[in-house]
This record gives sequence, C-alpha cells and structure tokens, in this order.
Amino acid sequence: MKVQLDFMAVLSEWPLLLHGVGWTLALTAAAVVVGSVLATACAWVRARGFGDALAPAWLKALVAGYVELIRNTPFIVQLFFIFFGLPAAGFKLSAEAASFIAMVINLGAYATEIIRAGLEATPKSQIEAAISLALNRTQTFFQVVLPPALKKVWPGMVSQIIIVMLGSSVCGQVSTQELSYAADLIQSRNFRSFEAFIIIGVMYLLISMALRHFLNWFGENFLFGGR
Repeated sequence: MKVQLDFMAVLSEWPLLLHGVGWTLALTAAAVVVGSVLATACAWVRARGFGDALAPAWLKALVAGYVELIRNTPFIVQLFFIFFGLPAAGFKLSAEAASFIAMVINLGAYATEIIRAGLEATPKSQIEAAISLALNRTQTFFQVVLPPALKKVWPGMVSQIIIVMLGSSVCGQVSTQELSYAADLIQSRNFRSFEAFIIIGVMYLLISMALRHFLNWFGENFLFGGR
C-alpha cells in the first residue's frame, strides 16, 4: 500500500501553528520568570535561610515537601489536579491560567535543587568578606552569593527551562492553545495526523535549539557579563 504524504495540508494551516508557537513561548517565558523567583526563594531556604539565623524548621520542611512532591509526580497529574481538582474546592481557573501555574510549580521545584547546588558551592569566606564590608544580608545575597551561584548552574537551568517548554505540550490536554493543541486541531480537520505531528516535532526541535542558544547568549552577555 502506497502512502501519500501531504505536508501542505498541514502547513496551509500556518496561522494556527503560529498561534500555537506564540502560546508555547508566552507560557514558557512567564513560567520561567515566576518559577525562577520561586526557585531562588526556596533554594535560599534550603541552603542557608534568612537573616542571621537559619530558616525555621517548619519552613524548611514545607519547602522540602513541595520539592519532593513535585519532583516525584508526573507533570500531567499536577496539571490535571490544578485544572480539574481545584474547581471542586471552589477555585476555577482557565486552561491557560492552570497551565501557567502548573509550569511555574514544576519549574520551581526542579530549579530549586539546581540553584541550591550553586548556593551551597559559594565559599563561606566570600559571604563573611561581604559582611565585613558592611553589606547587609540582602545585599550579600543578591550581589555576592546569587550571581556566581547562578553562573555555576546556568547550563542546568537552561536544560530545565527547555524541559519545561517541551512539557507545555501536555497543556493541550486541557485545551490550552499551545503548539500540540494546534496540531490536534489541524489533524482533526484534515486527518493528516502523521504529517501534523512530524511538523510540530520539527518545530519543537527548532524552538528548543533556538531557545537554548538565546538563553546561553543572554546569560553570557547580560546575567554574567564581566563576572
């Protein structure tokens, strides 16, 4: 049996594909910003704590529980819990909001351990030197501890961001209009499933490569330039 491939039947739906790419990138960008802030706070709690004292034991236990729970459950279960489970408790969210929250929580947990490794690699003498120069704890953290810590673990962070971006393809299961949702919609119209998923597979590959290149360039030229 001869198979006739018709990629143009899928490519002719390029507005849908571009719309899906836009949502994929927008969700990823928003999740990276918020998730990185969450991860940094959680990593600081686990690594050193706040102020002159360590973080309270209950707070450390709470963060540790969050990290272990998210890192040991599938992303799709987390997404379904937020989208389908929370409405039962009175918190109804749109598909896009649920996807964003799930991606933030997921990235936050994984990035916590990545950033924590960088923080714990910072020599205590470096922190003591900053304090001796009259820098307070907040200034020491943001000016002395965090930048070199992030530089050490940036390749790991970049890889985790790529994983989160690729994981956004699951969000189409709750009708978030990202790239995989666009492919599902297209193949439901023209029954070209094989072609549709080959094309979005290539698109995800290109997005991943471009995003990795951009993040490496951004880190080198803006985050860690001159450090």
